[in-house]
Amino acid sequence: MRIIKGWQKYLGLMFRTKYTDTIKFEFEEEVLIPIHTWFVFFPCIVIWKDKDNKVIEQRRVEPFQINIKPSKPFKYLIEIPIK
Repeated sequence: MRIIKGWQKYLGLMFRTKYTDTIKFEFEEEVLIPIHTWFVFFPCIVIWKDKDNKVIEQRRVEPFQINIKPSKPFKYLIEIPIK
């Protein structure tokens, strides 16, 4: 699993293959921001976790979707490519 920080948070799984590693994003505080799968050419599992590392929600996400967000704020976001 790769932990993503800095400007790489803006790319995530975009422009990668489905054989890439699982990606974990860590935010400084809990946020409620949407993600998208534009330029992600394969389905993936997205898991949102709170500040205590408890799963808030998980969802299978298809390519080229927009405005994907959980029901509650999160601190960690994990993207798992479906191979």
